[in-house]
Amino acid sequence: MNVGFVIVGIAVLYWGAEWLIRGSASLARAFGVKPLVVGLTVVAYGASAPELAVSTKTALTHHQPIAVGTVVGSCAANISLILGLTALISPPTIDSRLIKRELPILLGSAIAVPLLLWNGVLSRFEGAILIGCAVMFTVVTLTVSARDLDHESRPTHGGQDGDDDDDPRDPGESDARMRAEESGAAIGGRARPRASRLVAIAMSAAGLVLLIAGADMFVFGGRSIATDLGMSERMLGLTVISLGCALPELVSSLVAAARGHSALAVGSVIGSNLLNVFLVLGVTAYLRPINLGERMHLVELLGLVAITLLGILTLRGSRRITRIEGAILVLAYVAFVVTAALF
Repeated sequence: MNVGFVIVGIAVLYWGAEWLIRGSASLARAFGVKPLVVGLTVVAYGASAPELAVSTKTALTHHQPIAVGTVVGSCAANISLILGLTALISPPTIDSRLIKRELPILLGSAIAVPLLLWNGVLSRFEGAILIGCAVMFTVVTLTVSARDLDHESRPTHGGQDGDDDDDPRDPGESDARMRAEESGAAIGGRARPRASRLVAIAMSAAGLVLLIAGADMFVFGGRSIATDLGMSERMLGLTVISLGCALPELVSSLVAAARGHSALAVGSVIGSNLLNVFLVLGVTAYLRPINLGERMHLVELLGLVAITLLGILTLRGSRRITRIEGAILVLAYVAFVVTAALF
């Protein structure tokens, strides 16, 4: 019965996030918002909706270890398990601008987690700061992406700009970069711009209700299983809950890799990790300050930093994650979980 609650909860969370994304995207398109903006805001935030729903649910019901474990476990699963399995199927090519822009922020967000939780407390003020970081990151991403897309879409006229003839960029890399920049627009374009606003609102509301219901079932089933197995709430969040929340993104990334679009998974993983830390952890702490008590488990927090560093090293290498590096990332996730369980 408890396993059934977990499975149904994951399914309801998935459809809740899907309906919320499609409804919100359709509503935004109905008001004339460009597909690129929709993809980089509505879709990006909607992808973190399951973690947000579960973390706020557990924090508000005084189960903060599950909330923190969910965020840390999801980030670790994204950067190691999802990225590693994607590379094993189809090694992705990395956008060089992503290396320069997002990777330093990704490392900073990973380091911020143990720094903020070193004393076992995450205050409402610190939560508000994290939310502000999420908003700032979104605004900067929108601004830079729109500028770069506009620049690369300008027609060239026989090298009149002066720099086009000396552009050292590899054509294949440029194509990969363009696909990565336009992925937000492509996803946002799934929304029907002529969809009824009333229908879009109803779909968004239904998605929100499903997210809440799915979080209830998922957390109830997961906690019951943890109790039967003698598992701590901390390990429950790090493993069962975080993997359940990351499952939709894992499936979509593997499908994209199988179809030859593995490069899109890289941006998705980085964006998801940043929003998990800034948005999910921030909103959770703002609604109810997180207090984990005097005993802090720094193993998984430092493990998250180590996994993030490993992921960054693979991303900064030859601008292509090899299958060997993918296997190393998957093994790193296994080591992360085993180490957290032992200590």
